[in-house]
Amino acid sequence: MDLFDKANHWTTADDVRSQDLYLYFRAISSAQDTEVTVNGKRMIMVGSNNYLGLVNHPEVKAAMIAAIQKYGSGCTGSRFLNGTLDLHETLEIQLASFVNKEAALVFSTGFQSNLGILSTIASRGDFILSDRENHASIVDGCRLSFAKTIKYDHNDPKNLESILSRLDYDTPKLIVTDGIFSMGGEICNLPTLVQLKNKYNARLMVDEAHTIGVLGKHGSGTGEHFLLQNDVDIVMGTFSKSFASLGGFIASSRKVIDYLKHVSRPMIFSASMPPSAVAAVLKSLEIIKREPERRQRLWAIAQKMKKGFEDMGYNTGSTQSPIIPILVGEDAKAFIMSKELGEEGVFATPIVSPAVPPGMALIRTSYTATHTDEQLDIVLDKFYKIGKKLNIIK
Repeated sequence: MDLFDKANHWTTADDVRSQDLYLYFRAISSAQDTEVTVNGKRMIMVGSNNYLGLVNHPEVKAAMIAAIQKYGSGCTGSRFLNGTLDLHETLEIQLASFVNKEAALVFSTGFQSNLGILSTIASRGDFILSDRENHASIVDGCRLSFAKTIKYDHNDPKNLESILSRLDYDTPKLIVTDGIFSMGGEICNLPTLVQLKNKYNARLMVDEAHTIGVLGKHGSGTGEHFLLQNDVDIVMGTFSKSFASLGGFIASSRKVIDYLKHVSRPMIFSASMPPSAVAAVLKSLEIIKREPERRQRLWAIAQKMKKGFEDMGYNTGSTQSPIIPILVGEDAKAFIMSKELGEEGVFATPIVSPAVPPGMALIRTSYTATHTDEQLDIVLDKFYKIGKKLNIIK
């Protein structure tokens, strides 16, 4: 046996390539906007997380350029040693205020943020209760901790309570959930999770990756949406979506954040966010606060597209957000549909097993506040044409 055997014998991607249906790692040669260029062809993008349309915003780009001119291209070290800029500290103060927490800590990626908090705050003898459809970064963060992780059925408080009821009341416990689930688009049942947290003496963490800028009166996420910000103990967020940048953060009590700063290995032993990325987040946060109409437009688009797809006969699952899955069934059908959409000028992403259960493949669509009605109507028209052709809709 050789260490490389697992790689040398893995043929899944080659099997899809051999059918000319491989649609991952498509190289885009333009800005991530409502339209992108792929292989010289303009396509309407409905497969990104650029929810508020800030990636190509002139103010965001100008802020990044100004930060490079002042601070250079990088920090050349970890936050713990030489990599902390006044920009990082300014951002952390503003983020903590935005999500109504005492303090915040930024990480170099969103994935790293979940690794950093979960591997640090939960330890041997503790329990983590994690939704079965939580993001992979949560799954891996649980693995890195020495806590006992128990998965509860997706968005199912009754199943969660049956697990909590069997655990000792005084044993440290953390319930962790996505705010909006990234594949199905559902919003977590936060009010019931808060009730269970209080009843069974647990702490509660919400991954707000897909909700910051999207949910809540001011766009600060699921807690604000349900008027329960004070009941969420740990808030996690990313910068690669509404904030048009790269990185992530954890917000919590001042003591928890101070503990993370001095104990979390993923933070201490990683280079810090570059100044350009931090400046982009700061400018995006400013725009999110002053332009609530972007969020309002995004929700109007989500309602339009969900209704449009369902009126055609598509199954959009249980989505409650600007993430709208189109359930198609078998993996091959998702690949074929995504390819044909691309040929018609629509960039949408196939999601197949093991990311979803076998037979539950889907086309994941997500929308941007700056999509025009004309672009959206074209997308609906192409989905109708291809859905009829492939007998997905009648």
